[in-house]
Amino acid sequence: MGRITLDKVRKAFGDVEVIPPLDLRIEDGEFVVFVGPSGCGKSTLLRLIAGLEDVSGGEIRIDGTDATNLSPAKRRLAMVFQSYALYPHMSVRKNIAFPLKMAGLDKAEIDKRVEGAAKVLNLDSYLDRRPGQLSGGQRQRVAIGRAIVREPSAFLFDEPLSNLDAALRVGMRLEISELHKRLATTMIYVTHDQVEAMTMADKIVVLQAGHIEQVGSPLELYRTPRNKFVAGFIGSPRMNLIEGPEAAKHDAHTIGIRPEHLMVTPEGGTWTGKIGVSEHLGSDTFFHVTVPGFAEPLTVRAGGEVDLHYDDEIHLTPDPAQIHRFDAEGLRLA
Repeated sequence: MGRITLDKVRKAFGDVEVIPPLDLRIEDGEFVVFVGPSGCGKSTLLRLIAGLEDVSGGEIRIDGTDATNLSPAKRRLAMVFQSYALYPHMSVRKNIAFPLKMAGLDKAEIDKRVEGAAKVLNLDSYLDRRPGQLSGGQRQRVAIGRAIVREPSAFLFDEPLSNLDAALRVGMRLEISELHKRLATTMIYVTHDQVEAMTMADKIVVLQAGHIEQVGSPLELYRTPRNKFVAGFIGSPRMNLIEGPEAAKHDAHTIGIRPEHLMVTPEGGTWTGKIGVSEHLGSDTFFHVTVPGFAEPLTVRAGGEVDLHYDDEIHLTPDPAQIHRFDAEGLRLA
């Protein structure tokens, strides 16, 4: 079991409230990602769940039991940190076994769990090495293995891939997702990278300044962002947000259109602009287009073979069914 419920949980440091009262329910077996910009409170919220920070108010329940004042050791949660937190003088085997040894398990049970975790994580041939002899991705797998052997109710990941290079991040992202499918255990994952959130999560929790802006599946947030902040944060590249007379034509303060929903037309488009920077990614090309009267350039996703270049004129037409409308407070209009 790994059901976690937050009821009016808040956190303050002195007079500064970093997390106003919030409610959240995480179901058993879900992969939930906390995402938001730096300083939004996502790591603090994770630490409150883990018991590494004391709550300033509200209640945390784990599998129906009030865990608000329980020590981290009694919550049956396993945390994987950004820094790996491995003991450099110990072998991989001893690093993975360490929490079990501290818990007083017998050698046979420890060996069984360590071997099982090593097999799941493809670490069998590295058990006698030390962390300094491993790559960053391998060290992260050791840290995950140390969490697995505890057989927790839920895994908590605090930006575990941010120390890895781009290629390793993609590989580890797939490995953690596959691990979740195999273990079917609740996972809560903190990241500032919305691509990680979109590709890994069953449910995303978008945070800003300690507030939950929206909770939903990746596609829910992508297709129907509840406000301008979520619209601009979820999606890569970000949604184009347009204010002024063009938005007023749609009875909105702001309209949003994603780069893939702007069609390049030979002539006579809704908007005409000049191409600035182009990003060629093989299958796709992203044009950054300056349109007279628009505060910011539009980002346009086009095919990889589109024959347009810097300073060329380009005609754009938004898909009318894909225009998002927001009011003056930034809330979604029906």
